Amino acid sequence: MNMINRTQLLGMSCKQMEEFLVDMGQPRYRGRQIYKWIYQKDVNSFHDMTDIPRSLRQQLDENASIAIPRVLKQRVSKDGTRKFLMELEDRKRIETVVIPQSGNRDTSYSLCISTQVGCPVGCAFCATGSSGYQRSLQSHEMAGQFLSSRRELKRRLKRNEDNIISNVVYMGMGEPFFNYDQVIDSVYLLIEYNGINLGQRHITISTSGEVKGIKRLAQEKLQVTLAVSLHAAYDQLRDRLVPLNRKYPLGELLEAVEYYISRTNRRVTFEYIMLDDVNLSRDDADKLIHITKPLLANINLIPYNEVETLPFKRPSSNKVWQFYHWLAEGGLNVTIREERGGDIEAACGQLCIKER
Repeated sequence: MNMINRTQLLGMSCKQMEEFLVDMGQPRYRGRQIYKWIYQKDVNSFHDMTDIPRSLRQQLDENASIAIPRVLKQRVSKDGTRKFLMELEDRKRIETVVIPQSGNRDTSYSLCISTQVGCPVGCAFCATGSSGYQRSLQSHEMAGQFLSSRRELKRRLKRNEDNIISNVVYMGMGEPFFNYDQVIDSVYLLIEYNGINLGQRHITISTSGEVKGIKRLAQEKLQVTLAVSLHAAYDQLRDRLVPLNRKYPLGELLEAVEYYISRTNRRVTFEYIMLDDVNLSRDDADKLIHITKPLLANINLIPYNEVETLPFKRPSSNKVWQFYHWLAEGGLNVTIREERGGDIEAACGQLCIKER
């Protein structure tokens, strides 16, 4: 049967899987069995589902598919970060990154999920935006990045823990809130208790400032973390760095963040990319303190990871720490993100599909 006519099982909830099997004339528990094979064991071949009758496996193989993205290429950083080049069903390609939580052999990993093929925002310093935009991902393609990455880690590291991936950040290719419905659907796939069963507080969604998405997330009954890519503390500069600011200026963005905090009572993280001679002056620090201190937010400073085709430069260590101290002295809760995966172009702002 042509793949187009097959039913896609990846992306179904356990209840939906049960209904699908009942519609095939099978008992409801068969749906639960297949659901566990997919979401707990990362299996996408019906042939490998050994507790399913052979006749049913053959029937499923003819009528359904499980489109876990295929890893085409893997690069491993000296710090243990791994970047996967993945291929989707329509042969579009994305990059996904897994980052070790520590240097220990038995460490768990954070997974950086892509939400779009490319990115339409076009931030001035980001390789992803400069590579263009093709389409948004479906929820099953985002959950599939988790399953594919976990399967690959288990194989490569010869480990069998289900919790080898303990955190998920929606910070890969794309703007998550331009694909809001599919992103939220994928979150529910990640947290379903009889499937992947990831804790809600282990999930972070990052936006470049899509105000409607921030307000919608505030109304969801979710305990995920919201991160906002700020990068500048006044409109004139942010207009240059993050073009979305021209649609949603800082006043509007900060108002949406205030609304989110008031609705959820959850602390927001502001990400601030550190660009040499661009956004690291004392005046930049004072403006950042002025607009974020009332929100009691976390400030995550990210020294720039240079992209060879873009003009921005990474600041010196002295400049990084000077800016940090200005913010800390101003009363902000501030951290500096440790660079991971820079040597394999897997760090923040470096994801870009070159291979073809």
